[in-house]
Order: sequence, then C-alpha cells, then structure tokens
Amino acid sequence: MGIVVVGVGAGAMMAGGGEDEDKGGNQTVSATAPASESASAPPSPSVDPARQQAVELDKLLADSGTGRTTVINAVGDVKTCDNLSQAAKDLREAAKQRSGLVDSLAKLSVDKLPRHTELTTALNKAWQASASADNHYAAWADRTAGKKGCKKGKAATQPSAANRESGTASKEKAKAAKLWNAIAKKYGLTERQPTQL
Repeated sequence: MGIVVVGVGAGAMMAGGGEDEDKGGNQTVSATAPASESASAPPSPSVDPARQQAVELDKLLADSGTGRTTVINAVGDVKTCDNLSQAAKDLREAAKQRSGLVDSLAKLSVDKLPRHTELTTALNKAWQASASADNHYAAWADRTAGKKGCKKGKAATQPSAANRESGTASKEKAKAAKLWNAIAKKYGLTERQPTQL
C-alpha cells in the first residue's frame, strides 16, 4: 500500500513537473531557435567568398573560347572566297557572343579575387577587341562577296582593321590568362591559354 502511494505521488509529481518542464522546454526551444540558426550561420563564412567568385568566373571563361574555331574557319573562307554569306553571318554571331561576355562579366562579383581590376580590365579589352575584329571581318566578307571582291579565288582586299583589333585582343588575352591562371592554381580550377579566352 505504501509503495502504491509513493508510486502515485511520484507519478503526480512527474506529471505536474512535466507540465512545468514543457513550458520551460517551449521557452528553451523558442529561445534556442535563433541560436541554432546563428549556430548554422558560421559555416557560411568558412566558405571562401573569393573561391566562390573564382568558380563563377571560371564558368564564364569556359564559354569564352567556344566560338574560336568558327571564327578561324569563317576568316579562312573569306580569304579563299568560299561560303561568304555564311562566313559573314558566323562572324557577326561571334561578335554578339563576345559582347555578351562583356555584359556577363559586368554582372559578376570579382572584388575578392587577387588583382581583380587588372583581370577584368584585360578581359573586357580582349572581348571588346575580339567583337570589333569579328565585325570588321564580317564587313570584309561582305566586301569580298561584292563586285570584284575576289581575284583568282582569293579575297581582293585585306582586313587590316580586323587584324589590328585581333592583335589587341591577343595581347589582352595573354595578360588575362596570366592573371587568371594564378587564381585557378590557387583554387584548383581550370588554367587557360590566351587562345582559350
């Protein structure tokens, strides 16, 4: 009988204590909810923001070299008076793509990357010069397709403005590749030759 009373008393105490603990538990849970959120926040600072920026730039650079073969083939066609209208079209598309790279670069945050100002300046100059060169080559294709544009199966004129812009692009791509490769090495990303930009 005494055991039963003690058991009932203990049960009542536990039941009553349970309510208090629930209230306290609720307060603790609500009090610790922000703490657990802030506890889960510290891992994000441990993610290197410079590396995140490098990864995003790496994706853009992967797109940058895609039109190179098309441009080389189109310029080759103009030299030999082949597929002139297609060559002009391909060159204008390539110019549009390079201009798109400039726009995309402007939207990226790269301020945490080493020498980021020099890198973005070189990339912008390179892609703008490439776009200009492609447009000049396209105009050359149009001229070559015109009257007396071809002589003995070769383009009658030279694309001097296009060649000049192409030279500027090559120079700036060499600068950009050097700056990028230092970043790529640091973060284990793809290193690139100037021609891949």
